[in-house]
Amino acid sequence: MYLWRRQASEKWWRDKEEELRAVAGDRLAIIEQAGRRRLQFEVASSSRTGLLKLAKQFGGRVEKLPRDWLKRFSRPQKTKPIELRNQKLIIPARAAFGTGEHATTAMSLRLLEKLTRKWRSRWSIVDLGTGSGILALAARLLGAQRVIGIDNDPVAISTAKANALANKIQGVQFLVSDVRRWKSPPKSLFRRSGYGGQVDIIIANLFSELLIEILPKLKTARWMILSGILRNQQRDVTHALKRHKIDILQVRRRGKWVAILASVR
Repeated sequence: MYLWRRQASEKWWRDKEEELRAVAGDRLAIIEQAGRRRLQFEVASSSRTGLLKLAKQFGGRVEKLPRDWLKRFSRPQKTKPIELRNQKLIIPARAAFGTGEHATTAMSLRLLEKLTRKWRSRWSIVDLGTGSGILALAARLLGAQRVIGIDNDPVAISTAKANALANKIQGVQFLVSDVRRWKSPPKSLFRRSGYGGQVDIIIANLFSELLIEILPKLKTARWMILSGILRNQQRDVTHALKRHKIDILQVRRRGKWVAILASVR
């Protein structure tokens, strides 16, 4: 396994985002560290040749990871527990996966908490781009009875399952799948399980272009929480929501990031 890595300013990211995402796609990890102005970008791959091309185009360096790289990167580090209605969710810091401190995750979590605060009946949720599984696990603690987490990275899914085990949370299904190819669970499945005819909430913490692309799939849910949106991309996402007759209920902003709570008409 090989890793491409480089650090850059936010201006570099604004200038290169579209180009870099077109090449790296969902493999791109963006790491924002408290107290540091520069962002860190990482792409892991079994192909050294592909990453060398990435380095030639965008700079940075390519390094070979040790055989036990997953074990090394998965060593728990001290992180603050996430407080959820008198419950605590502890997510150790692991390679390229979030701990809940990033603005996009934090805003999504608060929107989810607020939306479901008075819910008493059975409800279901799908977390697209689940990463370390924070939002899926949080949903389970907040009362969701059916929870599915989707990510195209097998390492992310392994990390999410490890976090579920560490927090003694059961009943969350984590699946490896590309969100572009993912099909919403059939309504019959939810009827048989006593959840009504559709998914209640879909959370999608993805980059804006992908969010816009998969909006028709997201309309299978009653509510959706969208994040991973940069402020300068908010207008594009808003226009796409209006085209698909999706109502914006609340918008949260933190720094350069935006999160949206929406519902289908």
